[in-house]
Amino acid sequence: MKIETHIISNIRIAEIIAENIIIDSSEDGAQLLADVYYQDFDHIIVYEKNITPLFFDLKTGIAGEILQKFSNFRVRLAIIGDFEKFQSKSIRDFIFESNKNRQINFTASLKESLEKLSR
Repeated sequence: MKIETHIISNIRIAEIIAENIIIDSSEDGAQLLADVYYQDFDHIIVYEKNITPLFFDLKTGIAGEILQKFSNFRVRLAIIGDFEKFQSKSIRDFIFESNKNRQINFTASLKESLEKLSR
């Protein structure tokens, strides 16, 4: 895992770059949050490919647990991916509602993530 640092308007944004799944459970999400937060980042970008597919099955509760931790620490998160492939109404609604606020965003590109997190 590597952290690419982006600085926009004095906001430090950590882009997490990895080849494999780095968030396989809510504990992994909490550990990533802690590791990056204590490196003085409160804006994080993660790619969908680095998150277990179970995250996107809301019945597992993994997404809720992880995103609650990010909210509790007031760390903003952008997840980059192709979310059109998800057919479940619940995950589509979840993504839609998340994108209404500034805390958690599901985006299609790095550029879009950086724009959302730098506002």
